[in-house]
Parts: sequence; structure tokens; C-alpha cells
Amino acid sequence: MGYFRELPDVAYQSFLSDAISSQDYLVVKNLFRRNKLRDDLKDVVTVFEQYRIPDGVRPDVVAEAFYGSAQLDWVVLMTAGIINVRDEWPLTNYQLYRHVEKKYGVEKLSETHHYETKEIKDSSGRLILPAGKVVNEGFVLNYSDNGSKKVISGVDVRTGISNYVYETRKNEEKSLISLLRPRYLQQFLNDMRSIMRYSKSSQYISDSLIQTENTRVTISN
Repeated sequence: MGYFRELPDVAYQSFLSDAISSQDYLVVKNLFRRNKLRDDLKDVVTVFEQYRIPDGVRPDVVAEAFYGSAQLDWVVLMTAGIINVRDEWPLTNYQLYRHVEKKYGVEKLSETHHYETKEIKDSSGRLILPAGKVVNEGFVLNYSDNGSKKVISGVDVRTGISNYVYETRKNEEKSLISLLRPRYLQQFLNDMRSIMRYSKSSQYISDSLIQTENTRVTISN
């Protein structure tokens, strides 16, 4: 992932057994130096574009297709608000089936997970009940239609959603992400690199390197 190349370095005192002296340091990436998308951009619709992740496509493939570089996979994840790729990136169709099979068992794939309402309109075409509202199995709809009392229950007012359909829907929701439009990419990278630069401090060595205190060095009187 190209993201790690964007991180600045930090020099830690070496705890390795082959360290030559107490002054030995190890230079590693500063994983605690985190960046995020600017808050003022999150609600600006024109900055983002909706993208549907095809089945089986990885973040680096999306980055190659959208930004022209697989190394920008971290931009895809960051702008999509994904932190845990394993849990938040959509599963392939095969992975999804295995996941549902393991979670519920083969014999329960088609069992009802929950019930949802069907769309109900009165005789004048007015919407009485929207579709997709989660209800219990015994849900009953009572309403007045031009002065007449109507009662709808059972399969006429709700439908069962199976365990497999429920998990499939959740997975499909993950496949629709928001990506930063390519024309804003360079500004985003510039802002990121500016944030990653160190400011002057007692630990400062350069814009991209700081050094921690060496606890092995003591001052004797």
C-alpha cells in the first residue's frame, strides 16, 4: 500500500540484542501519524462520485481504474471511510456464501431473518404504508379508505427476508462507496503531505524524521 510511503519516520532507541551501543536507533514509519479527510469536504457532494465495486475487485484495482495508479488504494479506502478492510470491503459472491453458511448453517440459509412491509396504497393511490419497514410476524395494518375501515395482515402486508437475502443486502451496501473525484486528488495529496510534515520541536531532525528520547542515556553528577 502506497500509504506507508507517505508516512514520516521516527527514530526509536534500539532494543535489538545486536545493538552496538546505547546510541543505536531504529528508523521506522510513524504509524501514529494519522490523516483523515477534511471535515468540510465530507458534505460537499460535488467533490465525490458514487462508485459500485464490481464482484471480487480489490482496493488497488479500484485505484488503478479510478486514479490510474494501484498505489493510491489508500486514497480509495480513506475517502470511502473504510478503516477495517476485512470487515468493511464487500465479499465476493463465493466468500459471501461461505460466510453465510458458516454463520447460520446450510439448513438455515432460507429461514426468515426478519419481516418487512409491502407497499400499500388506498383506492385513490395514496401511499398508506411504504415498503421495507421492519415489522414483526404478527403485524397488522389498520387504516381508513374513503370512510371504509381496512385491515390487512399476513403475507398481504409483510414479506419474510431470509438470512441469505439479509446478508446479501448488507454486502451490496458495502459495494457502493464514495470516491474523491480525480480532479481533487492532487490537492488532497498536497494537504496530506503538508499534515505529515513535522514541526520544529525537541525531537525534530527534519520535516520527515523525529527522534525519541533515549532512556538508556543518563546524566551523572
